[in-house]
Parts: sequence; structure tokens; C-alpha cells
Amino acid sequence: MLTLDHLALSAQTLEEGVAHVEAVLGVPLVAGGQHALMATHNRLLGLGDLYFEVIAPDQTLPRPAFPRWFDLDRFTGPPRLTNWICRCSDLAAEIAASPPGIGAALALSRGELRWTMAVPADGILPFDNAFPALIAWQGSAHPATRLPDSGLRLTLLEIAHPEAPALRTALAGRFADPRVQIVPGPAKALRATFATPHGPRVLQ
Repeated sequence: MLTLDHLALSAQTLEEGVAHVEAVLGVPLVAGGQHALMATHNRLLGLGDLYFEVIAPDQTLPRPAFPRWFDLDRFTGPPRLTNWICRCSDLAAEIAASPPGIGAALALSRGELRWTMAVPADGILPFDNAFPALIAWQGSAHPATRLPDSGLRLTLLEIAHPEAPALRTALAGRFADPRVQIVPGPAKALRATFATPHGPRVLQ
């Protein structure tokens, strides 16, 4: 089974992404770190049972010889919500049950955090990046339990895609969260609504 783990907003630079999210949500993000293998870095926000990530290429690190995750090498334009990530206890089984192109398991670490993640060879997840990235955390360390609670909560994640029925079928029996809705749309798009001390706020 899959459980919603975190959301990712991509940006051309981390500073641009952080400024956008903080302006929309009205709360500061906290330090994340570098992913040396992928040459990316992030900032984070605790959301109770899950967390939020702003991610961007890290220009201080050598560009990898393979595509970065979340299709970041082709990312252009303003910061926007691009990916949702689900955790599981048996990554190999979930990879086998997923559509072609989900990727191969890759062991990663940052500080005390250890995880294995399915990373596509071309950096692009199935359904134009609308299918969730799959992650399995090692041990008890998890960002959501280590981050200060922002007081914000995800109330709705809408995932739009022209092949919404096929995407729902690919996840049937494996994922169920009332906060997540897969809906038809002319192109892949993610839209997240949060309950905040300032009222509902939307990132897309």
C-alpha cells in the first residue's frame, strides 16, 4: 500500500521557489539540505503527517551524468507544484505493480536520513510526472517528525491529467487518501489547498 508522504514544488532556483511559497502560504520554510547525487537542494515545511518540499538544481554541485529526478533538467518558468511522493514498506513490490517508466530503486541519504526511491532513467515519472514518486524510508528517521509543525494542513490535492481514469486505475487498490483527487484536465497539473491561520491558501 502507498501512503502520501510529501509534495514537491519545483523551481529554477531555490531562492525563487522559497520566496513564492512563503508569499502564498504566509509561513517561513526551514532548512533542508543537498542531494549530492542528484545535484539538487531543498527547503522544507512540516504539515503534520506529511511535509512539503521546495526543490531546485544546486548550481554549486557538478551536474550529474544522468537526468535529475522530478524532470528538473527540463523545468522552466515560474515555481510550481510538480510532484507528489508516496511512501511504502515494500518498494520492490510497488515498482513491479506500477506502470512502465516508474524507475529503478536507488539508495540515497542526507545527514541522518536514509531512503530508497524509484528514480526514472529519464527523470520523468509515468503519466507526464502525474504518477507519484515512490519512496521507502529506512529506519525511524523521517522529515515530517523532525520538522517544526508549521500549523498548516493539506486539505486537498487535485491531480489533473487527460488520462485521469487510467491514472486512477493504476493506483486502484494501492492508494486511498480522501485529500487526494485525480481529475480530468487538458494537461498534467497539480493544485494543493492548505488550511492556514490566514484561511485557505492554494499552491499550483
